[in-house]
Parts: sequence; structure tokens; C-alpha cells
Amino acid sequence: MTTSPAELSLEQLSIDTLRLLAVDAVEKAKSGHPGAPLGCAPIAYLLFHKLMKHNPANSKWADRDRFVLSNGHASALLYSTLFLSGYGLTIDDLKAFRQWHSKTPGHPESGEADGVEVTTGPLGQGIAMAVGMAIAEKHLSAVYNKPGFSVVDHYTYALCGDGDLMEGVSHEAAALAGTLGLGKLIFLYDDNLISLDGPTELSYSDNVLERFEAYHWHVQRVADGNDLSAIESAIEAAKAETGKPSLIAVRTVIGYGSPKAGTNKVHGEALGAADTASTKKFFGFPEDKSFYVPDDALANWRKAVDRGREYESKWQKLFADYKAAFPEQGAEFERTQKAELKAGWDKAIPSYAPGKPQATRNAGGAIMNAIANEVPELFGGAADLTSSTKTIFKPGESFHVDPAGRNVFFGVREFGMCAAVNGMAAHGGLIPFGSTFFTFSDYCKPAIRLAALMRIHSLFVFTHDSIGLGEDGPTHQPVEQLTMLRAIPDLTDFRPADANETAAAWRLALERKGPSFFALSRQDLPVIDTATHDVYAGVSKGGYVLEDAQNPQIVLIGTGSEVWPCIDAAKTLAGEGIAARVVSLPSWEIFEEQSDEYKASVLPPGVPRLAVEAGSPIGWYKYVGLEGDVIGLDRFGASAPGPKVMAELGFTAENVVARAKKLLKK
Repeated sequence: MTTSPAELSLEQLSIDTLRLLAVDAVEKAKSGHPGAPLGCAPIAYLLFHKLMKHNPANSKWADRDRFVLSNGHASALLYSTLFLSGYGLTIDDLKAFRQWHSKTPGHPESGEADGVEVTTGPLGQGIAMAVGMAIAEKHLSAVYNKPGFSVVDHYTYALCGDGDLMEGVSHEAAALAGTLGLGKLIFLYDDNLISLDGPTELSYSDNVLERFEAYHWHVQRVADGNDLSAIESAIEAAKAETGKPSLIAVRTVIGYGSPKAGTNKVHGEALGAADTASTKKFFGFPEDKSFYVPDDALANWRKAVDRGREYESKWQKLFADYKAAFPEQGAEFERTQKAELKAGWDKAIPSYAPGKPQATRNAGGAIMNAIANEVPELFGGAADLTSSTKTIFKPGESFHVDPAGRNVFFGVREFGMCAAVNGMAAHGGLIPFGSTFFTFSDYCKPAIRLAALMRIHSLFVFTHDSIGLGEDGPTHQPVEQLTMLRAIPDLTDFRPADANETAAAWRLALERKGPSFFALSRQDLPVIDTATHDVYAGVSKGGYVLEDAQNPQIVLIGTGSEVWPCIDAAKTLAGEGIAARVVSLPSWEIFEEQSDEYKASVLPPGVPRLAVEAGSPIGWYKYVGLEGDVIGLDRFGASAPGPKVMAELGFTAENVVARAKKLLKK
């Protein structure tokens, strides 16, 4: 590192240092996106150096401002900003941009580099996650703040581009944010008129400001992305508007300072050696030096470290006084920030006796309400389906009416809902959930995938889980969704067979801390007797023997509602002298975590296996083998009463018996 070029102001030098670090990272990797960092560096400088409340020495401080880089392809901008601000990244980390096992992957990934709040890159999702973060802040401030003690009082900032705003999820999330009046949410829109394919006019003629005004946002325009004073004034005006989220459209030049400035050629590929040298020359930097950081620029940036310590120190003193005045709330705040469940919370989980059958969606709703007081951090709602999915706290206020309320009415916005849930989970202090019909998990899948990639504690409650829902027909009857979601790494699946398995699934979903989804039935199901079956122990291993026979000749494996025809079939087979074991397999993910010895104890080698599930058979041969059989669905469902559809498509005890006998004859 050397001294600064004398002719540059300290602010300009600091901004240009950021720009060129990002350019060098992309150039060394020979891949990446230099255009957005060159255009947006002034925005990043203002936020991280001056305007945001953050502590580089403690990126998990509860009351920090959050920053989301929704246009995650500009990751070199974020990594360079984090390095300069003192978050722990090094020059060597920047040099390892996009390389194997580096802290600086091609798109930001939470958990890799300190200071990256959420994983972004799939455009639009950062917008929705930022909305979720702002929802979390508003809720937690309403729950915990007391007069004179604003222990939750921070902003969520996000940087987005045209691609983010083109994605449909941005419309869902922005409309929700305006409806909820998220006054501490501030977006800076990189309005550079260029997308990957060329000028935005080829595909994008929205009047963005009018669009966001229609969503009830506060909107502003800054004409020059290099005008620090104008950008700062706009941000301060946004902060002054407390009743609406804010969008600031900043007219930038993509690739500013490079020979390819203002063109799509600078969007997604390295500049090349010659253009990199020309860009450095434009900014007055040495053309032959890579990763050049002037000492006074670094010292200027690192002022964020001392400021951050001061910010957090003041808050820690405030919180100590808060705990003294409100010890119960203070302890709860600390517990939830640590993602620790209250001691003994699980004693509130109900147990169900055999008797009246009930749908697992109904059991799920009852369980949520039973544990509500013991898990106050459980927070969420449905995509305009609370009466169907049963995911509502009763009594309970709407978040829209009272921010301390725990019921969020997301509207018919499945993708936006699940992405916002991810933002809430990433924010901390909450265990959030979103709910809809299982077939509409198709709309949610990109957000569910990101939840798994981030390994955050997002819960997705899906009901109407099979063709058994009946008359709504094949548009609403899931077939391939179980297979699709089970294929996502690090996502826990739960398809419980009854109310008690549902209770166990809820307990495990809260205990495991990673993302989980439930597939719950609309139709009533019998109840397993907990006096003779340790259901929680079984579900906690993913699969277990529900009904056994001495020296079983065949194993019948079911999930959800299809466990019950397996049980009835086993009784019929027993009457014919055929010993059948029935296995309930409510969670493939958890079952795969068990030892080989345990799995063999449930699915004994050499014994023929028949799986029964009202969904795609793809994947089941992992458990039944090529010699086994699957009663599944390789077609769509039909519109008719649920029992009729199930019977016509083979999900009856009689068909299970017939297929079992056929399998035994092989």
C-alpha cells in the first residue's frame, strides 16, 4: 500500500479505491460483473462509511442497520466494501473471488463472508427478503420497545437494479411493503438504463416511480449517481418519511470510467487487461498495480470500525438499563436473539388420543395455538388462506392493525411471502412461517431453495397435500411437489400420518433450526395411539416401524394419509398368512441422517418393499430397490370427492394387498 494520489479528495479517493478493487477482483477471476460496482460505489460508500448504523467488529449486533445487495451479481462491490470497512475480509479474499472454497463466491452467500446478511443473486428475492427484514424490525420494535428504551430501532437498506424490478416477486413484495407501511425500509435503485441484453427499453418501459407511488411508497429521483450530496439528502428525506417505505431512483452509468461505460458489454464480463488499465488511468490510479489501496483511503474507510464500536456501546448501555427496568422482556429478547427455545416449551405440545379422525392441517393449527405462548417468536401467516391452512393465532391481532400482532396477511403472493419469511429469519429474533396449498409450492420454490442454501430457520406450512383434497381437481392436487422439494439439499420434509406425527413434526421443525416444510392433509385421518407408539421418537428418526409382524415377509412403507391403507392392508395380509411390516416415513431428510444400522432395522435387507404415496414415484426406488414396487402417481389427479379420487387411482387397502401379493410372487 502506498500514499494517495494528491489530486484526489479523500472521499473521491475512497470511492475510486472501492471501484477499482471490485474491477481487479473480477479481472483476476476472469469472470464477474464490473459494471454495477463502477456505477454504484458512491452509494455503497455513503451507506457503509457515513449513514448506516453498523459495527464491522460485530456483524451480528442485534440493532444494526441491515443492508441487502439484491442485485447480487454486483458481489465484488459488496466484498470490497466489507474489506475496506473492516469486516474481516482480506486482500487475499478479494483475490480469491469466485474460487473454490473462498469467502467471496460469485454471488453473496450468507455464512461465507462476515457482513453478508442474505444470499442473493436470483433477482428480485433480495427485494422481498429486505421487506421481510423490515417486517421483523417493525414487529420486534412494537413487542419490545418501551418509552425511553428503543432497543429495536434500525433501518433496512437495499440496493436493487432493473432486473430485480422486472422479476414478479418484486411486485408482490413491494405491494405488501406499501400496504404494511414499512417506514424503515429504504431502497436505492441503480437506474442505469442497461440490462444484460442491451438497453432496458428493449424489454422494460415501466414508469418505476409511478409504479411505486401506486404501491404507496415514498419515491425520489437523484439525477447523478456521483452526486454524494444529492444521494445523502434523498436518504435523509426517506428516513424522515416514517409511514411509507422509500425508493430512491439513482441515475448511474454502468461501468462508469471504463471504455465500455454505458453499454451492456460491461455488465457481466471482466473488462480485460487493456480496458482495466484504461479505467485505472481514468481515475488517476496506477495502471500497473492490482488491488491497490492507498493508505489514507483505507484509514478513511476504517473509521467505520470506531464508529461501529461506539454505536454498539451506546446500545449495550441502553439495553443494560432496559434489562434492569424490564427483566422479563430483556431475557426474552436475549433468548430469541440467540435462537434458543424457552426451557420446557415442548410441554405445551398437545397429544391426541385415538378416536375422532382429524385432518393434519387442523391438528397443525391447534398445535400452533397450543405452543403460541411458549414460543412467542413464532410469527407469520398465509397467502390469503388462513381459513384453509389453519395457520392463524387465535385470539391474535393482525400485524397490519397492530405491529405487535403475530398474524401476517400476506395476500395472494406465495413467492413474495416465502422470500419475506426468509428475510425475517435472517433478521433474527423470530421463527417465521408462511403457508399456502401444497401445489402452490411451485410459486414458492425459488425462495425455499434459498432458505435451504442459507440454512435459516424458515418454516413453510403446506396443506391440501395430495389428490385426497378432491373436488378442486388436478390444478390444486399436488403430484410432483414432494419429489421436487425433497430434492433440495438441507431442507427437512415432514409429511405426517396423523395428528401426533404432526405434533412431533412441529417440535422437530422448531428444534432443528434449519428450514422445514410440512405437507398436511385436508381430509381427516385416524390417530395413532401414543400409549403403544412413541411417535416423537419415531418421527425424530425420520421413519419407524408403526405396525410389525414376526419375521415379516414384506414391508409396506407409507407417508401421510397413505400410511392408513398400508395398515389396513397389513391386517388383511395377516389374515391370509402373510406377515407384513408397516413403516411410516414422514421425513426422508431425517431418515437419511440415521445410521445404516438403524435404517436396516426399519427396512431389513432382503425383505421385499412396497411404497405407497399419492405423489410421483420418482425417488422411492432408493428405498424399495429395483426389485420393489411403488404405488404412486405418474399422472395428474381428477375432480371428484376425495375418497373417490383416491380409490380410482389405487390408494386403497385392496390395491395395496393386490400389489403386495404380486410383488411376493416375483
